[in-house]
Formats: sequence, C-alpha cells, structure tokens
Amino acid sequence: MKIFDSHTHLNDEAFKGKTEEYISRAKELDVDEMAIIGSNEEFNIEAIRLAQNYQPLHAVVGWHPEFAKEYNEEQLVNQIKLPEVVAIGEIGLDYHWDEDPDPEIQKATLIKQLDVAQQYDMPVSIHCRDAFDDMYDILKNHDMSKSGIIMHSFNGNIDWLNKFLDLGLMVSYSGVVSFKNAPEVHESAKATPLDRLLVETDAPYLTPEPYRGRPNEPGYTRYVVDAIAKYKDISPNEVAEHTFNNAMKVYNLA
Repeated sequence: MKIFDSHTHLNDEAFKGKTEEYISRAKELDVDEMAIIGSNEEFNIEAIRLAQNYQPLHAVVGWHPEFAKEYNEEQLVNQIKLPEVVAIGEIGLDYHWDEDPDPEIQKATLIKQLDVAQQYDMPVSIHCRDAFDDMYDILKNHDMSKSGIIMHSFNGNIDWLNKFLDLGLMVSYSGVVSFKNAPEVHESAKATPLDRLLVETDAPYLTPEPYRGRPNEPGYTRYVVDAIAKYKDISPNEVAEHTFNNAMKVYNLA
C-alpha cells in the first residue's frame, strides 16, 4: 500500500527539527509522499526548503486567507517556477474568526492567486471555512479545469459536494471523516467518486481516530484511508491506490 498525504504542515513549528523522524514514522504506516502546504511568506519558504532536502516532500505555496493582507504576488510567481513547487495553496476564504481580514480583502487576494494559477497552469489547494457560497461563486467564474482545484479538508454536505464536483474539483478528506459526530462528512466521503478523491492529515491539526485529541502527524493519513474505506465499503488498499494516483496526477508528479 502507498498513501499520499495531500495536505500536511511539516513546515509547522510543531515538527521543527524532527522532519526525518516524522517521515520515517509515516513510511511505517505506508505514507510515502506528502505535500507540504504554505500559508504565508515564512511557511512558504520552509515548505520549499523541506521539499528541496527530502525526496518524498513536495511544496505548495500561497497566502492563506488569514494572511490575505500580506500577499506578495512577485514572490509567489518566483516560487511557483521552482521544480519543488507543485501547486498554489493553501488559498481561500475563512469567515469563522472575527479577527481575520475583511471578507472583501480575502476574496480579492483569492482571486489574484487564482489568476496566477490560471496564467501559469498551476493547481490550487483551497481552504474554505464558513464560506461555501462565496467560494462557489468565485470558483464558478474561474475555469481551473486544465490545472486543477483541490478542496482541502472538505466538511460539507452532499449538496455542496455535488456543486463542487460539478465544477471539476478534487475533494480531499482529513481526520474529520473519522469523527463519530460528523455524519454529513461521512455521507459526502461515501458519495465522492474514487477518481476525484484525496486524503490528507492537515497535521498537526484534525487528528483522526483513534488518536483524536493528540497532535496529528502525516503517518495518520493511514487512518483517514481506513475511515473512508469503511464508509465506501471497499478495502483500504483500493482507497489508497486511487487517492495516491489522484494526488500524483493533480500535482503533476505522475
């Protein structure tokens, strides 16, 4: 079995100085490849550094909505030209926290990064929290079918799943899919076609069962695979194979 953690944060302070240890632990659980996701200048640079130094790591760089005011387009364009960078992300909208930038600023920064992605034919990793309506409207007006869009850590119901699938998105599930109190996510995972499905940890956040409540790590993608296999009533091997191949394809690594 080979598993691709399509969205993790080994560039986070929680993992500093222990990269090799977490890569080794991930391999013990069959997690062979990882996309290291940026969110601001510091984390983008660290994602690239890790990808340059460790073969199974691939960098994704962009400005998270929390850092929308800090967006630097010149830096983004320069970074996505590096061979280690496989996508732009995580970018998007987050209306959950009052202290985050105004929604209009978030939307403007998201659109600018989508424009860059279109220009350079780069896939994007989307962060969307409490903002499905605005996100759908924006993505509907940006044809990313050639480069690809990943809806990271999807937590919507089947109605939203189908709307985003109709736009051609890949849908990625995190440890939330293993939570007992997330029935809508269970149903969405069950309904997601295998050729549009990805798995992730979002480590060090969203730790899946059976380790919920502890810090997450890339190796725990294995338990996300197990949860989805249960809801789809197929083998973990089948989930792993499809999601691995899908990640390789959307990140242009195949």
